[in-house]
Amino acid sequence: MTSQGLKSRLWLLPTIVLGLGAGACVNLGAGKAPAQLYTLSAAAHAPAGAQFTAHAADTLVVEEPDTDRGLATARMAVQVGPTAIAYLKDAYWVERPARLLRNLLAESLRASGKRVVQLDEDGGVGGTRLGGRLLAIGYDAHAHAALIRYDATLGDGKGGIVMRRFEVSEPDVAANGNDVAQALNTAANTLATQVAQWVDANRPVTPGPAPQSAPQP
Repeated sequence: MTSQGLKSRLWLLPTIVLGLGAGACVNLGAGKAPAQLYTLSAAAHAPAGAQFTAHAADTLVVEEPDTDRGLATARMAVQVGPTAIAYLKDAYWVERPARLLRNLLAESLRASGKRVVQLDEDGGVGGTRLGGRLLAIGYDAHAHAALIRYDATLGDGKGGIVMRRFEVSEPDVAANGNDVAQALNTAANTLATQVAQWVDANRPVTPGPAPQSAPQP
């Protein structure tokens, strides 16, 4: 695709945006509604009727990752340069992509059957908490790829924490909403598998008491 063709599908926007918040979503109450909305869907699902029992300390609470304002919107983001982003024209998520990723991560972790998994909005308390920051989820115009970059944190609620950056990309993606959404869904499921393996292999290390000097003789 030529750069002129790509530009015709983008709404340019500086990276630093004022006044763009979580409320900048699709307006279905007035005006022309988008032809379709996009979502993320987990490849693995917990079976119907499955029941898990655990103490609160053994649960995993999955939090919605933080994002900057450029991603706190239902528009599908495009990285067009080091200091500029755009949005694919007429391409909208059904809700904030950070929430969609959180839901996909939670469902993938439930499907493993290894632990009780809750969402932060369900009032999940205790146990281990999976959170972090979503740095990128969208289309990289320079690489012609769909990209997700996620800084994950795993905390035990007592001060212990481990962190890791995950990055997954799908190459050779056309700059249109349908192709980008499908590629991002594939990338999100790959990322979820990596996160699940990391969660299983790691437990936050709670800091111990500060060492004290030995008494002088």
